[in-house]
Amino acid sequence: MPDLISLLLFGIIFLAALLQTISGFGFALLAMPLVALVIGVKEAAPLVALVGFTLYAVNLTRYRRGFDWRVLPPLAAAAALGTPVGVWALNYLDETLIKSALGVILIAYALYSLWRPQTAPLRSDLWAWPAGFLAGVLGGAFNTPGPPVIVYGNLKQWPRDLFRSTLQALFLFSSSLVILSHVAAGNLTTATIPTYLLLVPALLLGVWAGAAIDRRISNERFRLLVLALIFATGVLMLV
Repeated sequence: MPDLISLLLFGIIFLAALLQTISGFGFALLAMPLVALVIGVKEAAPLVALVGFTLYAVNLTRYRRGFDWRVLPPLAAAAALGTPVGVWALNYLDETLIKSALGVILIAYALYSLWRPQTAPLRSDLWAWPAGFLAGVLGGAFNTPGPPVIVYGNLKQWPRDLFRSTLQALFLFSSSLVILSHVAAGNLTTATIPTYLLLVPALLLGVWAGAAIDRRISNERFRLLVLALIFATGVLMLV
C-alpha cells in the first residue's frame, strides 16, 4: 500500500475512533465514507467492519456499567435480518448510487440532530424492530448502522450511559454479522488483513486520546463538532 494512502487511512481511523470514544457513536459515519474515498466502497466496507468490531469491543468495556441487556434483543434480531439485504445492495447496486445515498443519510441525520425536536419519550418498544432492521441494512451496505438506532434512542430519551453502551453492543453485534456476510460474499480477502493490522495502532491511539478529551470537553460543544463533521462528510460524498 502506498505510504500516502496508509497515512490517510491512519489519520481517518484515529479521528473516527476518537469521536466514537467520546460520544459513543460516529466511527462508521465518519470512517466509512472517508475510507471509501481513498480505496473505494467495496474495499472499504469489510476493512471498516473489522476495525469497527475491534473498537466497539474496547469501548463496550468502557461503557459496560450503563448496559441493560433487556434493550438489545429486538434491535439485534432485526439487525440480523437487515444485514444480508445491505450486503446484497453493496454487491449489486451502483457504487455512485451507494455514495450518494450515504451522503443523504449523513446530511439528514446531522440536520435532524441539530434540530433536536422536543417530544415526549417514545413509549412503545415495537419501534426497535424497524430501527434495528434499517440499522442492519445500513450496516451491511455502508458499515453505518448508527443513525436509525441513534434516532430511536433519542426518541426513547435513554440516559447517556445506557445510550452509549447500547450502541456499542449493537454495533459489535452488527459488525460481526457484516464481517460474516462479507466473507460469504467474497468481499473480505486475505489482502484486507495487513491493512487492518496497520490500522489497529491508530484505533488504540484514538481510544486513548478520546478518553483523555472526554474528561475535559463539554457534551454540547463536542456534539456540535461531531454533527458538523458528519454534515461536511455527507456533502463531500454528494459532491
